[in-house]
Amino acid sequence: MQVHKLDDMVKGWFVGHFTPTALTTPAFEVGVKFYKAGETEAAHHHKIATELTVVVSGRVVMFGREFGPGDIVTVEPGESTAFRALEDSATVVVKTPSLPADKYAD
Repeated sequence: MQVHKLDDMVKGWFVGHFTPTALTTPAFEVGVKFYKAGETEAAHHHKIATELTVVVSGRVVMFGREFGPGDIVTVEPGESTAFRALEDSATVVVKTPSLPADKYAD
């Protein structure tokens, strides 16, 4: 058995082809992200990876649309979006494959 702390990971990412991680794999990445109302992430895209964001709580804006609990937003390779938390929010993000260098600012 191993035990890890999310606080020891970088920006909530705990599975993927990077360190630190609870599970190292090139197949995918998983992150749990917490945002305060008003926090943003700049627009970016991936050339290879597909990224899925599940809104667990709160309300967020991606692709200029509002999403809430239970919504799953799939960002295909080449698609670009920014992120904004309209209220305190939590998300789970899955990216496949795990290619840390496959992130491009817009």
